[in-house]
Amino acid sequence: MRAAHPFWDEVFSVNDLHSHLKSHAELPQNGSPILVEIWRGGMVESRHRAIAAVVDSDGHVVKAWGDIETPIYGRSSIKPLLAIPLVESGAADKFGLTEREIALACASHSGEPGHVSAVNAWLAKIGLSADDLECGPQYPSYEPALHDMVRNGVTPTRSHNNCSGKHTGFLSTAVHLGEKTKGYIQYEHSVQQRLLGILEQMCGQDLSHVPRGIDGCGIPTIAIPVGYHALAMAKMADPKDLSPTRAAACARILTAMSHEPWYVAGTGRFCTDVMKVTGTKAAIKTGAEGVYMGSLPELGLGLCIKVEDGNSRGAEVVMGQLLRHFGIIDATQAEQLQQSLQPTLRNWAGTVVGSVKPAPMLNETAPF
Repeated sequence: MRAAHPFWDEVFSVNDLHSHLKSHAELPQNGSPILVEIWRGGMVESRHRAIAAVVDSDGHVVKAWGDIETPIYGRSSIKPLLAIPLVESGAADKFGLTEREIALACASHSGEPGHVSAVNAWLAKIGLSADDLECGPQYPSYEPALHDMVRNGVTPTRSHNNCSGKHTGFLSTAVHLGEKTKGYIQYEHSVQQRLLGILEQMCGQDLSHVPRGIDGCGIPTIAIPVGYHALAMAKMADPKDLSPTRAAACARILTAMSHEPWYVAGTGRFCTDVMKVTGTKAAIKTGAEGVYMGSLPELGLGLCIKVEDGNSRGAEVVMGQLLRHFGIIDATQAEQLQQSLQPTLRNWAGTVVGSVKPAPMLNETAPF
């Protein structure tokens, strides 16, 4: 049984949205299409199959590859959606949160010193510490920070966890609303029930009986079809049908991500490097197991990508190509981002030995 909260009266018509998606989607294929190829020595060595959907806020499918009715776990790609209560509830204003902290609430950060210190400072604002976080300790993914910690015998804390900003956002909302902070990652807790309601409203789906699992940071992860994930991101990009409070929250979250991209990911990360170039035209977010999502505010579109084998490099190439196709990245910017959009492969001696490229089915949308 889900806990009651004030958001249920905004649930969208699932039947209407379903008919929109079904009537505009491409027919399901026999297996997901090959969208990314890995070239080495003049031949394709590996391939990534993927599903991708680009949807507008009315539920119309603008472009699709594969069966976008396939349910997936959105993993960390849905963090912008999970940040909505932080802003919508008034918690962000109560604690004087800046764009930096709102970006951190959406982050899968690399555990660099600046990320960790910002999380700890935020926790202090709400009267808590890293001990109150219920994500596990994690060494930084940014190698210089990792090496520095190992050399100095420093043990990682929960603030180093790549999801610590998201968790601090959850705690901020709970503190603001007078809810218990212990056990906030549990499905039955009011924090998670509030998030479940928001996912239902933004995706237009009844999620009470769908599969769910446990994410890497300990929170529930909910199965939602690719197309409906894209719909939710489109509603963030174009919140015309949302309440004024929620529309303002969505705009504030996307703007924070665009203005503070380093706090969304980190040094040398695809999310950060691309948003530094695209600015407010795109807010994109990576997730585990080959998931990527994005909102394009100027176009009112949402994107969702799922690479079948769970490889993040494939998802990045698909996202980059879609951003090129929709004019978010122009030719000059594409050249600037070349290593991110079409990475070269090097061996341990530094010799270029191959590349990761959009496959013909995807490449035809915006050839390099």
